[in-house]
Amino acid sequence: MNTPFEYSQVLSRIALHSDQQAYRLLYEAYFDSLYQFAITYLKSGEQAEEAVSDVFIKVWKKRAGLLRIKNLKLYLFVSTKNTALNYLRKQNKPALQADNYRVQLQSVYFDPEQLLITEEMMRRIHTAIRELPPRCQLIFKLIKEDGLRYKEVADLLQVSIKTVENQMTTALSRLGQAIRFDIHSTISSAR
Repeated sequence: MNTPFEYSQVLSRIALHSDQQAYRLLYEAYFDSLYQFAITYLKSGEQAEEAVSDVFIKVWKKRAGLLRIKNLKLYLFVSTKNTALNYLRKQNKPALQADNYRVQLQSVYFDPEQLLITEEMMRRIHTAIRELPPRCQLIFKLIKEDGLRYKEVADLLQVSIKTVENQMTTALSRLGQAIRFDIHSTISSAR
């Protein structure tokens, strides 16, 4: 479900025909990303799952209006953020500052088989990502793994586009440094 045509078709089936199969496709397409995003706020897998489920329940209840949503992905992320913040408010817990987010990347965006990245290279990439500042990790994940645009991430996190650009520059710079290696030492250690 990557093309806008497929999304609009699924949304039409949900909005116009209350198609539960289409709703399930939507749920399966977004649940994991939204769950990981909710965890950055709630720090609890159980609460994150509940928050995302609440978002999808609201989507189903308001399905007749789905076709008016211009950017479904951003809508779901913003809804998840708001639901998570409401959970924190109800528990009298302060909302986390962006520097306290902890992000778990699912795929690091790279496919080792396609890119022929060695196990050592993947280890370096994972290490570099884990060592990024928390806000930088979150922005990197939202852009590279969840496919949001810079402006969407800026709107979602309520920061400037320049901040998003700077954080991505930092992330990509550190990843670039991590994958530089001495080819001679790599070849000699493999012999």
